[in-house]
Amino acid sequence: MSTLSENATWSLVTRPLGKTIVGCHWVYTVKYLPNGSIVCLKAHLDAKRYNQTYGVDYAETFSPVAKISSTRILISLTTNLGWPLFQLDIKNVFLNGDLKEEVYIKQPLGFVAQRGSGKVCRLNKAIYGLKQSTKAWFGKFNKAMLKFRLQHCHSNQSVFSHTSERKKKKEGRH
Repeated sequence: MSTLSENATWSLVTRPLGKTIVGCHWVYTVKYLPNGSIVCLKAHLDAKRYNQTYGVDYAETFSPVAKISSTRILISLTTNLGWPLFQLDIKNVFLNGDLKEEVYIKQPLGFVAQRGSGKVCRLNKAIYGLKQSTKAWFGKFNKAMLKFRLQHCHSNQSVFSHTSERKKKKEGRH
């Protein structure tokens, strides 16, 4: 709940007429070490996506998946050229995605704001389970990559590359 609050995930509003109110539930996960001992207990809020209707509650979905051939090429390059390879795990990744649509969810179980009974949460950020969450997050990620002058590959939208200014000048492009 503190992460949802810190990210200004929603605003508490009066239930709007004619809008779909998406249900939500908590998903609990136990993380283990290789020896079987418990590392931590995690929870995240998940939207009940089956309440959403295409064309009414969302317009598009998108799931960025790197093609296996791109992954193999990357691993081959890092191995043959001695490049370091790192994995990145972004915590609460969907809370970074800004929603373009108006999405309303019921107040999560265990959270009923004072003077807030009968109100719903208007989402400002995406949460797990929404049909458009991945698209919202990838849109923000794509903008960040463009700030670093990275371009996505024409054949694989999930792969980004950088063309240095030296290479452009050497090839006679400016």
